[in-house]
Amino acid sequence: MRKRSKRYEEASKRIDHAKLYPAREALGLLKGLPAPKFDETVDVVVRLGIDPKKTDQLVRGAVSLPKGLGKAVRVVVFAEGEKAEAARAAGADEVGSEDLAKRILDGWLDFDIVIASPDMMKHVGKLGKVLGPQGKMPSPKSGTVTPEVGTAVQEFKAGKVEFRTDAGGNVHAPVGKRSFSVDDLEQNLVAFLTHLTSLRPAAVKGNFLRKVSVSTTMSPGALIAFEG
Repeated sequence: MRKRSKRYEEASKRIDHAKLYPAREALGLLKGLPAPKFDETVDVVVRLGIDPKKTDQLVRGAVSLPKGLGKAVRVVVFAEGEKAEAARAAGADEVGSEDLAKRILDGWLDFDIVIASPDMMKHVGKLGKVLGPQGKMPSPKSGTVTPEVGTAVQEFKAGKVEFRTDAGGNVHAPVGKRSFSVDDLEQNLVAFLTHLTSLRPAAVKGNFLRKVSVSTTMSPGALIAFEG
Protein backbone atom coordinates (compact mmCIF):
# COMPACT_ATOMS: atom_id res chain seq x y z
CA MET A 1 0.00 0.00 0.00
CA ARG A 2 1.40 3.40 -1.04
CA LYS A 3 2.44 5.56 1.89
CA ARG A 4 0.65 8.91 1.96
CA SER A 5 2.45 12.19 2.68
CA LYS A 6 2.04 13.94 6.03
CA ARG A 7 0.18 16.75 4.23
CA TYR A 8 -2.28 14.26 2.73
CA GLU A 9 -2.81 12.54 6.09
CA GLU A 10 -3.45 15.89 7.79
CA ALA A 11 -5.89 16.90 5.05
CA SER A 12 -7.70 13.58 5.34
CA LYS A 13 -8.32 14.18 9.06
CA ARG A 14 -10.07 17.47 8.29
CA ILE A 15 -12.52 15.95 5.80
CA ASP A 16 -15.52 13.94 7.00
CA HIS A 17 -15.52 11.19 4.39
CA ALA A 18 -19.04 10.08 5.32
CA LYS A 19 -20.54 13.55 4.89
CA LEU A 20 -22.19 15.04 1.80
CA TYR A 21 -21.04 18.67 1.83
CA PRO A 22 -22.80 21.57 0.13
CA ALA A 23 -20.60 22.49 -2.86
CA ARG A 24 -19.56 25.85 -1.40
CA GLU A 25 -18.59 24.32 1.94
CA ALA A 26 -16.55 21.56 0.28
CA LEU A 27 -14.64 24.04 -1.89
CA GLY A 28 -13.94 26.27 1.10
CA LEU A 29 -12.70 23.23 3.01
CA LEU A 30 -10.28 22.33 0.19
CA LYS A 31 -8.90 25.87 0.10
CA GLY A 32 -8.22 25.69 3.84
CA LEU A 33 -6.18 22.48 3.71
CA PRO A 34 -2.37 22.47 4.07
CA ALA A 35 -1.00 23.75 0.74
CA PRO A 36 1.98 22.61 -1.35
CA LYS A 37 4.32 25.10 -3.02
CA PHE A 38 2.39 25.23 -6.30
CA ASP A 39 -1.10 26.31 -7.31
CA GLU A 40 -3.03 23.06 -7.34
CA THR A 41 -5.79 22.25 -9.82
CA VAL A 42 -9.23 21.67 -8.32
CA ASP A 43 -10.86 18.62 -9.90
CA VAL A 44 -14.30 17.06 -9.86
CA VAL A 45 -14.92 13.34 -10.28
CA VAL A 46 -18.46 12.11 -10.94
CA ARG A 47 -19.54 8.49 -10.80
CA LEU A 48 -22.40 8.17 -13.25
CA GLY A 49 -25.32 5.76 -13.02
CA ILE A 50 -24.56 4.25 -16.41
CA ASP A 51 -23.46 0.89 -17.76
CA PRO A 52 -20.10 1.78 -19.35
CA LYS A 53 -20.22 -1.42 -21.43
CA LYS A 54 -23.20 -0.07 -23.38
CA THR A 55 -22.24 2.45 -26.05
CA ASP A 56 -25.62 4.21 -25.91
CA GLN A 57 -24.93 5.16 -22.28
CA LEU A 58 -21.45 6.62 -22.73
CA VAL A 59 -21.20 10.35 -22.13
CA ARG A 60 -18.86 12.75 -23.90
CA GLY A 61 -18.94 16.49 -24.34
CA ALA A 62 -17.43 19.88 -23.60
CA VAL A 63 -18.54 22.89 -21.59
CA SER A 64 -17.26 26.44 -21.25
CA LEU A 65 -16.52 27.28 -17.62
CA PRO A 66 -17.60 30.84 -16.75
CA LYS A 67 -14.42 31.61 -14.79
CA GLY A 68 -11.95 29.76 -17.01
CA LEU A 69 -9.27 27.32 -15.85
CA GLY A 70 -6.51 29.64 -14.72
CA LYS A 71 -3.90 27.94 -16.86
CA ALA A 72 -2.49 28.11 -20.37
CA VAL A 73 -4.10 25.49 -22.61
CA ARG A 74 -2.04 24.28 -25.56
CA VAL A 75 -4.24 23.79 -28.61
CA VAL A 76 -3.23 22.21 -31.93
CA VAL A 77 -5.40 22.43 -35.02
CA PHE A 78 -5.69 20.35 -38.17
CA ALA A 79 -6.67 22.79 -40.90
CA GLU A 80 -5.53 24.24 -44.22
CA GLY A 81 -6.06 27.48 -46.12
CA GLU A 82 -8.39 30.08 -44.63
CA LYS A 83 -9.31 27.79 -41.72
CA ALA A 84 -5.64 27.45 -40.82
CA GLU A 85 -5.27 31.23 -40.85
CA ALA A 86 -8.35 31.59 -38.63
CA ALA A 87 -6.90 29.07 -36.17
CA ARG A 88 -3.57 30.95 -36.00
CA ALA A 89 -5.35 34.26 -35.55
CA ALA A 90 -7.35 32.76 -32.66
CA GLY A 91 -4.15 31.72 -30.87
CA ALA A 92 -3.62 28.07 -31.84
CA ASP A 93 -0.21 26.82 -30.71
CA GLU A 94 0.36 24.63 -33.77
CA VAL A 95 -1.53 24.35 -37.07
CA GLY A 96 -0.99 21.76 -39.79
CA SER A 97 -2.36 18.79 -41.68
CA GLU A 98 -0.41 15.75 -42.83
CA ASP A 99 2.80 17.21 -41.42
CA LEU A 100 1.21 17.66 -37.98
CA ALA A 101 -0.12 14.10 -38.04
CA LYS A 102 3.40 12.81 -38.74
CA ARG A 103 4.85 14.78 -35.81
CA ILE A 104 2.28 13.25 -33.47
CA LEU A 105 2.86 9.74 -34.83
CA ASP A 106 6.58 10.30 -34.26
CA GLY A 107 5.90 10.95 -30.56
CA TRP A 108 5.23 14.68 -30.14
CA LEU A 109 2.40 15.08 -27.61
CA ASP A 110 3.08 18.48 -26.00
CA PHE A 111 -0.51 19.76 -26.22
CA ASP A 112 -3.81 19.59 -24.34
CA ILE A 113 -6.52 19.87 -27.02
CA VAL A 114 -6.74 18.76 -30.66
CA ILE A 115 -9.21 20.54 -32.95
CA ALA A 116 -9.84 19.46 -36.54
CA SER A 117 -11.72 20.81 -39.51
CA PRO A 118 -13.99 17.98 -40.84
CA ASP A 119 -12.02 17.72 -44.11
CA MET A 120 -8.87 16.96 -42.07
CA MET A 121 -10.20 13.75 -40.52
CA LYS A 122 -8.43 11.80 -43.28
CA HIS A 123 -5.21 12.70 -41.44
CA VAL A 124 -6.56 12.70 -37.88
CA GLY A 125 -8.15 9.27 -38.29
CA LYS A 126 -4.68 7.72 -38.35
CA LEU A 127 -4.00 9.01 -34.85
CA GLY A 128 -6.71 7.11 -32.96
CA LYS A 129 -4.31 4.72 -31.23
CA VAL A 130 -2.14 7.63 -30.06
CA LEU A 131 -4.75 10.25 -29.13
CA GLY A 132 -7.59 7.95 -28.06
CA PRO A 133 -6.00 6.57 -24.85
CA GLN A 134 -5.14 10.14 -23.79
CA GLY A 135 -8.67 11.40 -24.36
CA LYS A 136 -7.43 13.85 -27.02
CA MET A 137 -9.05 12.40 -30.14
CA PRO A 138 -11.23 15.08 -31.78
CA SER A 139 -14.98 14.48 -31.81
CA PRO A 140 -18.03 16.40 -33.09
CA LYS A 141 -19.76 15.75 -29.72
CA SER A 142 -17.07 17.64 -27.83
CA GLY A 143 -16.88 20.46 -30.34
CA THR A 144 -13.36 19.57 -31.46
CA VAL A 145 -14.35 18.53 -34.98
CA THR A 146 -15.86 21.67 -36.47
CA PRO A 147 -15.59 23.90 -39.53
CA GLU A 148 -15.40 26.87 -37.13
CA VAL A 149 -11.89 26.07 -35.92
CA GLY A 150 -11.09 29.68 -34.97
CA THR A 151 -14.10 29.89 -32.65
CA ALA A 152 -13.24 26.51 -31.12
CA VAL A 153 -9.67 27.62 -30.41
CA GLN A 154 -10.93 30.75 -28.63
CA GLU A 155 -13.39 28.73 -26.52
CA PHE A 156 -10.86 26.13 -25.38
CA LYS A 157 -8.23 28.77 -24.71
CA ALA A 158 -10.78 30.62 -22.56
CA GLY A 159 -11.62 27.61 -20.39
CA LYS A 160 -13.79 25.17 -22.29
CA VAL A 161 -13.40 21.69 -20.78
CA GLU A 162 -13.64 18.46 -22.74
CA PHE A 163 -14.70 15.30 -20.87
CA ARG A 164 -15.68 11.68 -21.43
CA THR A 165 -16.61 8.64 -19.35
CA ASP A 166 -13.83 6.23 -18.45
CA ALA A 167 -14.03 2.43 -18.32
CA GLY A 168 -15.60 2.58 -14.85
CA GLY A 169 -18.36 5.02 -15.78
CA ASN A 170 -16.67 8.03 -14.16
CA VAL A 171 -16.11 11.52 -15.52
CA HIS A 172 -13.10 13.63 -14.46
CA ALA A 173 -12.66 17.35 -15.12
CA PRO A 174 -10.74 20.37 -13.80
CA VAL A 175 -12.86 23.25 -12.50
CA GLY A 176 -10.15 25.81 -11.72
CA LYS A 177 -7.15 26.50 -9.51
CA ARG A 178 -6.85 26.52 -5.74
CA SER A 179 -6.02 30.23 -5.94
CA PHE A 180 -9.51 30.91 -7.34
CA SER A 181 -12.10 32.34 -4.96
CA VAL A 182 -14.74 29.99 -3.60
CA ASP A 183 -17.31 31.92 -5.66
CA ASP A 184 -15.43 31.34 -8.91
CA LEU A 185 -14.83 27.67 -8.17
CA GLU A 186 -18.48 27.18 -7.28
CA GLN A 187 -19.65 28.85 -10.50
CA ASN A 188 -17.38 26.60 -12.58
CA LEU A 189 -18.40 23.47 -10.67
CA VAL A 190 -22.13 24.16 -10.97
CA ALA A 191 -21.77 24.99 -14.67
CA PHE A 192 -19.97 21.68 -15.26
CA LEU A 193 -22.43 19.55 -13.26
CA THR A 194 -25.46 21.26 -14.79
CA HIS A 195 -24.16 20.62 -18.30
CA LEU A 196 -23.26 17.02 -17.43
CA THR A 197 -26.79 16.45 -16.12
CA SER A 198 -28.20 17.68 -19.45
CA LEU A 199 -26.37 14.85 -21.24
CA ARG A 200 -28.19 12.08 -19.35
CA PRO A 201 -28.72 9.14 -21.78
CA ALA A 202 -32.35 8.10 -22.29
CA ALA A 203 -31.53 4.52 -21.27
CA VAL A 204 -30.33 5.48 -17.78
CA LYS A 205 -32.75 4.78 -14.92
CA GLY A 206 -32.49 6.10 -11.36
CA ASN A 207 -29.84 8.60 -10.25
CA PHE A 208 -27.56 9.79 -13.04
CA LEU A 209 -24.99 11.54 -10.83
CA ARG A 210 -24.33 8.76 -8.31
CA LYS A 211 -21.37 10.30 -6.49
CA VAL A 212 -19.69 13.69 -6.85
CA SER A 213 -16.31 14.39 -5.28
CA VAL A 214 -14.04 17.44 -5.39
CA SER A 215 -10.34 17.47 -4.58
CA THR A 216 -7.12 19.34 -5.28
CA THR A 217 -4.11 17.83 -7.02
CA MET A 218 -2.61 16.64 -3.73
CA SER A 219 -5.66 16.26 -1.47
CA PRO A 220 -8.22 13.56 -0.71
CA GLY A 221 -11.72 14.11 -2.06
CA ALA A 222 -14.74 15.61 -0.34
CA LEU A 223 -18.18 14.31 -1.36
CA ILE A 224 -20.73 16.93 -2.33
CA ALA A 225 -24.51 16.89 -2.56
CA PHE A 226 -25.81 17.68 -6.04
CA GLU A 227 -29.13 16.64 -7.53
CA GLY A 228 -28.96 15.21 -11.00
